[in-house]
This record gives sequence, C-alpha cells and structure tokens, in this order.
Amino acid sequence: MPTKPPIYQRERLELEDGDFLDVDFVENNNQKAVILCHGLEGASTRTYNNTSAAYFLENDYSVFAWNNRSCSGEMNRLLRMYHHASVEDLDQVVQWVLKKGYHEIYLLGFSMGAAQIMNYFSRLKIDPKVKAGVAVSVPIQVRDSAEKLKKGFNRVYLKNFLYKINRKLKQKEEQFPAELNWTKLRNSKSFDEIDDYYTAPSHGFSDRFDYYKKASPAYSMDAIKTPVLVLNALDDPFLGESCFPKNFAAQNPYVFLEISEYGGHCAFPHKIKGLSYSEMRAREFFQEIK
Repeated sequence: MPTKPPIYQRERLELEDGDFLDVDFVENNNQKAVILCHGLEGASTRTYNNTSAAYFLENDYSVFAWNNRSCSGEMNRLLRMYHHASVEDLDQVVQWVLKKGYHEIYLLGFSMGAAQIMNYFSRLKIDPKVKAGVAVSVPIQVRDSAEKLKKGFNRVYLKNFLYKINRKLKQKEEQFPAELNWTKLRNSKSFDEIDDYYTAPSHGFSDRFDYYKKASPAYSMDAIKTPVLVLNALDDPFLGESCFPKNFAAQNPYVFLEISEYGGHCAFPHKIKGLSYSEMRAREFFQEIK
C-alpha cells in the first residue's frame, strides 16, 4: 500500500572523496533518534521507510532517512554508487547525527540496508551512543540472494531491479565513458553481469564472487558487539537457506534471530492499517536493549 513520507528537511553531506549523501530528517526529540537504511534501488521515501518514520515520530523519536549514493533523485558525482557493505557512507550519517547531540541512536534497515547495518556493526568502531540495530529481510549471504532472484517468479523482481539499475548505468556511461566495459553492461540481463562489470570494478572488488563474499554479513558478523535483531521471514522470495543462521545466533550474545513464517520481503503486514510488524518489533527491541 503506497504511503506518504513525513514532511522532511533535507541536508546534503559533502564527503571527503568529492561525492555527497542526501539525508531526509525530522527532529522530534533531542535525546533519541532512529536512522533508516533503505534497500537496493530504494530511497528514503520507500513504503517501509515511510511507515517506520511515521511510527517512530509518533513515539517521540527523531527520524533520519538517508539515501545511498545515486538514490536521492540526483545522480552522485563519482563512478561508484553503493553496495551491501557501504559502511563508510553509513558511518558518515551516524557521525553527523551524533554531532547533533543525541544520546541514543538506533538503526533500522531493510534488505540491503539491513546488510549495511550488520556489516557496519562488525567492521567499524561503534560509538557507545549507538545502542542497537534491527535488520529486516537481510540477505546475510548476498550470493544466495542473487541466485534466488534468477528462479521462477523471482525473475519478475530481477527484471524490475535491472531496469532501474540500467537506467542509472546509462547516466554513469555519460559521466565516465572510458572507465568500464559499457558494451557488456548495456547487454546485461542478470546481476552476474552487473556485478562483474560494474559493482566489482567500480568499488574495488576483483570480481562478483569477491564482492559477494566481502559484502556478505555472513563472513564478519561474529565480530558484532552491538545488539542487532535479525527479522527474516521463511516466505521471503529473496532469501536463501544461509540467511537463517539459527546455530550462529543461538551462540552469539549480540545477534538475535527471529524467523516468522510469513512476512515476505520487507512487508510484514499488520492488521493495523498503515503499520508494519517490523517497525513495531524494532521499537520494542530498542526498548528491551535500553
């Protein structure tokens, strides 16, 4: 169901590498804030972000919904855009929010944004004011998710993703005509080609397999020391078996895994109109951790 975003303010964060991030926000409380992290080819105004923003604003949180590079409605300046382990960009947003003086910061992410949170917690030094995170519909093993998108009805989702990504790649070709093999990219029909000929070389990976491994939370989540709730559904069409690490979570004091029978991908519908179970459970988890 389509939803409207809050009436956001927007601020542009200028990055040291010459690029920028656009952050949409509503400051509702000067003590606690939630940072929303969107999924692949999403933006701050995706439905799951909108319902989450409305819910947390109603419950006296400030909300910061950041846009990955190229996702705010204006193409970013550099060849690179974003991926599942763009943790330095997420950290730029966190540091900016910290400078505003918040005492409690929580992270809520969906799909790729959920993977970014898990990778962030496992790979960078986390400020103690960042209390916890919730990762919804998270592809803990990125390669498995890429493979699932090739099968059955999932190819409809794949086609939609490719359409959006290829539109951006046309702009990148205009910006950087000599940088990559654009002929192969123009003929790409799966994430294999996109990741081999764009994602990997433009972000410093040797090939798509190197990217899948280094961008997957599965290979670093044992280093997580900030509480994170993983909320994944068995009927999620994007998640493979490795995205439900029951044994790992049972032995790790910081990673909490909750598996629901239904919920789909970033949906988790609730009987209360305009709400999703995922944001309600996220707030409950944040209160438990606090």
